[in-house]
Amino acid sequence: MKNPKILVPIDFSDLSKKALHIANEVAEAMDGKVTPFHSYIPITDLDGFHYMSSGTATQKNLTDIEDSLRNRLDDVSAEIVGAKHLEKGMIGIGNPAHAIVEMSSEHDIIIMSTHGRTGFKRFLLGSVAEKVLRMADKPVMIVEDNTTFTPVKRILVTTDFSENARAAFPAARAFAEATGADIELFHAILYDNFDSLAKAESTYEARKENMNLLADKFFKGIPGKVHTTVITTNKSAHEAVLKHTQENYYSLIVMSTIGRTGLDYLMLGSTTSNVARMVKCAVLSVNPTKHAEMKRESFEKEYS
Repeated sequence: MKNPKILVPIDFSDLSKKALHIANEVAEAMDGKVTPFHSYIPITDLDGFHYMSSGTATQKNLTDIEDSLRNRLDDVSAEIVGAKHLEKGMIGIGNPAHAIVEMSSEHDIIIMSTHGRTGFKRFLLGSVAEKVLRMADKPVMIVEDNTTFTPVKRILVTTDFSENARAAFPAARAFAEATGADIELFHAILYDNFDSLAKAESTYEARKENMNLLADKFFKGIPGKVHTTVITTNKSAHEAVLKHTQENYYSLIVMSTIGRTGLDYLMLGSTTSNVARMVKCAVLSVNPTKHAEMKRESFEKEYS
């Protein structure tokens, strides 16, 4: 992910502007470009800004609205993002989550806040952030008001040894190479997946060895150090990650939206969604479906 094109959706609230601050830091570290983005629905009133003076939209109304919003977007962004990394703001019309996902096709990564102008804490069910996290093909970095990113010292990368989980490794490596951060590869052995505690604990050494092999294969040669951590727990996967991050500081957590089970990532309560709701640091989620499709196409082309 060199010179990434970064899409940053904001709704002009102070909470949503946090994403611009983090995007600026990412752009400086990776020599990227930041595109601020705002989507609106004409019949609504956002943050005290009246889009319409009447219930009927005309083309002139829409043009005036978009010009005003774009100017406001550029002014707000220029106060936060360095000129070297700032692109012209983009305006969309319609459902914000769908508009963000559509606009992301022209970008490499989305960076957005967990909550916006409503002020509701840590993306409640149905929020824009959660919908984008679940629908987007591009990596999505979720930040919250207390998130600190730089200096990037440690990156936590979760894995359950599935191909889906490995789809997040390239993004994690790109951030590590750009920032010089250490990487910690993390795996939790869940007691609930075994008939007995003895069986769960008997897999520890084998999984620790597999973790070392993954670290050597995918992260060898990064500027920082590479660590592996395997734990056994009676907690759920997201609870294990949360507890680990409470005991250790990380600048970034990198996860796949789909894990070993292959269950659809639209399913409520996924590990990635729950982690992004609860942790204090930035969470980068990677949707492995597109990665798998590209890998399959490459394989078929090579052996056809």
